[in-house]
Amino acid sequence: MYLRELHLTRFRNYQNCLIEFETQKTILLGNNAQGKSNLLEAVELLATLKSHRTSKDQDLVFQKAEVGQIKAIVKRLYSETELTLTLRQKGRRTVAVNHESLRRQIDFLGRLNAVEFSSLDLDLVRGSPEKRRHWIDALLIQIEPVYAYILQEYNKVLRQRNALLKTIRKSLDEGEVNSEESTWEQLALWDSQLAANGSRVMRRRARVMARLAPIAQQWHRKISKETEQLNIEYAPNVNWLEDNPQVVQQAILDRIKLRKVAEENLGTTVVGPHRDEVEFTINETPARSYGSSGQQRTLVLALKLAELELIETVVGEPPLLLLDDVLAELDLDRQNQLLSAIADRFQTLITTTHLSSFDQQWVKSSQILTIDNGTINKK
Repeated sequence: MYLRELHLTRFRNYQNCLIEFETQKTILLGNNAQGKSNLLEAVELLATLKSHRTSKDQDLVFQKAEVGQIKAIVKRLYSETELTLTLRQKGRRTVAVNHESLRRQIDFLGRLNAVEFSSLDLDLVRGSPEKRRHWIDALLIQIEPVYAYILQEYNKVLRQRNALLKTIRKSLDEGEVNSEESTWEQLALWDSQLAANGSRVMRRRARVMARLAPIAQQWHRKISKETEQLNIEYAPNVNWLEDNPQVVQQAILDRIKLRKVAEENLGTTVVGPHRDEVEFTINETPARSYGSSGQQRTLVLALKLAELELIETVVGEPPLLLLDDVLAELDLDRQNQLLSAIADRFQTLITTTHLSSFDQQWVKSSQILTIDNGTINKK
């Protein structure tokens, strides 16, 4: 797939900016805080409807403007599509495909696929389990857009169940040991829904990790020159032996019974995919605790290259690659591994503060755009 055109209107620090991409590789050159990352963020939003930098649409709209918009023309193997995402300071965002508004945002997903790699991605290794869960979920949404709906439904159930558990805890704190029977019946209903929706989430996470892990291991061996062995383990909050809806649901329900007292005392749900983890080990040593900075960068690079390959395999076209000032974070050897892997296989948008990091052949074959306070010019 190929991003042919990107039009930003009152988005972040861009008042009105139209970019036509002319080559497979585009270098976005400029000092810090000029808007380079904002441009990549716009592409990320079109691909996932999420930003890794903010969860508030108000942050995305230019200064005091009421409405901001991201518009793109995406060329795929058999079609060309115009995508429009409209953001508002107040009110709900809207999406459109070829000027036709979509009632469900989920129908917008999958029109553009992109993998972003930034210095913040070291949090995949160093950060909390929530960072790794978010990473799995973002990947799943790209290769199976319906997963966005599945995850949304699970989170709805989780919020409702947590609200009820808080009510139960309050009753226990006030000495009302024998709460109304209807309360416990209601909790049993939420238990059942949590198990059903949680099963859908967990089974998909397990499947995608089973596909991604061997690809990442292969890249990791190549980058580390066969000196290190990466192991990736999906560690669900609930264990099961068979990828079967009923089996997984029952495993969740059994675990809920075991943790019943803890949940009542804490007033929150402690069983389910919102407590899942992904464990990375290098040469059988936990990468999060003991991996060096270089090892952690190698691991993240291997994961990103594996994402690219997996998405290409599933959707049948190479996704876009968004590189946010990562060359400065990588040593020369890792830079060369990354640039060699990209070649002309993936359309790549890469931000940098200077061109000296790039091989001259790479520079000559790239479109270079300079960015200065939301204004873009060809170099």
